[in-house]
Amino acid sequence: MGFECVTRTHVGCRRKINEDALLSRPDLGLWVVADGMGGHDAGEVASALVVETLAGFEPGLALDVLTAAARSALADVNAQLIAMAAAGPTQRTIGSTVVTIAADANAFACLWAGDSRAYRVRGGDLVQLTRDHSLVQELVDAGEIHSSEAGTHPNSNIITRAVGASAVLQVDGVEGDVRPGDAFLLASDGLTRLVTDVELLASLEAPDLESAADRLLDLCLQRGAPDNVSFVMLRSPPG
Repeated sequence: MGFECVTRTHVGCRRKINEDALLSRPDLGLWVVADGMGGHDAGEVASALVVETLAGFEPGLALDVLTAAARSALADVNAQLIAMAAAGPTQRTIGSTVVTIAADANAFACLWAGDSRAYRVRGGDLVQLTRDHSLVQELVDAGEIHSSEAGTHPNSNIITRAVGASAVLQVDGVEGDVRPGDAFLLASDGLTRLVTDVELLASLEAPDLESAADRLLDLCLQRGAPDNVSFVMLRSPPG
């Protein structure tokens, strides 16, 4: 398929453990970012299980088959995490956000639960493909706060969906076409809370994605990186 793809993950400046996990499998046409839920036990276990399970598909699946398989796999992981939490000595949640893109030369499908995000750049326009499953997004949708207040809201870290957070996992999805030169970004909130849309657009339009990824990570570290920082950048071949 010829997608150019780069990944970066970093523990950040304040955390001791990197609870994020990444998957970049151009042979499958599948890319994933999973962010273990901060403040909960075993977030790194949850994100790793998400990625390991989604990495288990055979190459060559049609896009619709792969997308359906990913939905089913996430439901299975959700059940496993619920069982793991219930088997522990204390009441706890073992959870992870997830955002995935499956793509071929002509189309993509994006699935997500939580506040890890996907973006697309086409023709100089940056579009956020996902909508955060978070308390502040619900407040924005209800008109109780302005979107500009979301990042600094005291409850900005509260997510309303995650793999392992409830018995029934709700995963949202969006589909679209892929055109030559389209660029996509999957990212944990450790990146998206610290960089602007202008900076994301410039990075995804850069001729060299490797250098652009280094610059994005450096920006986060320069700004204190209070959380783990993880992202995947991919770009379809030019026409």
